[in-house]
Amino acid sequence: MHCYISLSSICRSTKQYTMATRANGSSCSLASLMAAIFFLLVVSSRGAHGGRIAIYWGQNGNEGTLADTCATGNYAFVNLAFLCSFGSGQAPQLNLAGHCDAYSGACANLTADIARCQSMGVKVLLSIGGGAGGYSLASKQDVSHLARYLWESFLGGRPSAPGGRRPLGDAVLDGVDFDIEGGGGDPRYYGDLAAYLKAYSGKGAAGKEVLLSAAPQCPFPDQWVGKALDTGLFDYVWVQFYNNPPCQYAAGSGGGAANLLDAWRQWTSGVEARYIFLGLPASPGAAGSGFIPVGSLESQVLPALKASSKYGGVMLWSRYYDDQDGYSSAIKNAV
Repeated sequence: MHCYISLSSICRSTKQYTMATRANGSSCSLASLMAAIFFLLVVSSRGAHGGRIAIYWGQNGNEGTLADTCATGNYAFVNLAFLCSFGSGQAPQLNLAGHCDAYSGACANLTADIARCQSMGVKVLLSIGGGAGGYSLASKQDVSHLARYLWESFLGGRPSAPGGRRPLGDAVLDGVDFDIEGGGGDPRYYGDLAAYLKAYSGKGAAGKEVLLSAAPQCPFPDQWVGKALDTGLFDYVWVQFYNNPPCQYAAGSGGGAANLLDAWRQWTSGVEARYIFLGLPASPGAAGSGFIPVGSLESQVLPALKASSKYGGVMLWSRYYDDQDGYSSAIKNAV
């Protein structure tokens, strides 16, 4: 929760103090004034609780480059979408739509863009899954194979198979995002996958922590990653509060933010994660329902969400739609 202390209130306080001390034959020194201001700033910073914005990039060739996305300064996290095929004997396949052809090795050209993003403090994660559902985890073997593939191909490892290559070149991503919205197999295996991946933290030449995030649907608990979230291994959970009328914002006479806030309380109390994010479409056209106008977000939703110590910010789908409407630019100061 934000704790604001206005400059005018500081001036009033110091003026009153100066008048009182002059009445006693002394004056307020500059050092005393600076000490008072410093104290107030410390108190303010301790009470502040701001958020950040996460974005999905990769599913529309007209959304601009990855480097341009990060250069906006609007995003703290970029999820590369998606590794859309894996498990049940399938060869894992990265699909970045119109940006590059991973099968031919052309996506290795993103190495410089990823490095540029990371140099600006942006965390870049690989998102696995997506809405198409052409994936599954059906056995422990599936899990171990996928974990090893992700480590060697996108994280801090190196391909162990002869002739193996990294689809994004030498770039070492910051983690893996679980956007599991279907597929086959047993959802419980995603918890095993999380454990395998988190165990790689600190390993490899880079020695980086492997960050884990997930994008569950807002009905609690999520049927696909709910069990995985029970592991407590996830750093960020961006809950999709859209395309789910029972737990999303309803404009007009539809109840406003009531259903969303009820669901938010379930997520923040029921999931052990560093931070929970409000997942939204970046424009009305980005989803079937659930878009929140800027004014409503700032007045009805964000003030209530910030009361939770787990509030992390806002996740947006996707960069293409955000680029069309400028939603992140409009909300970033309020987030």
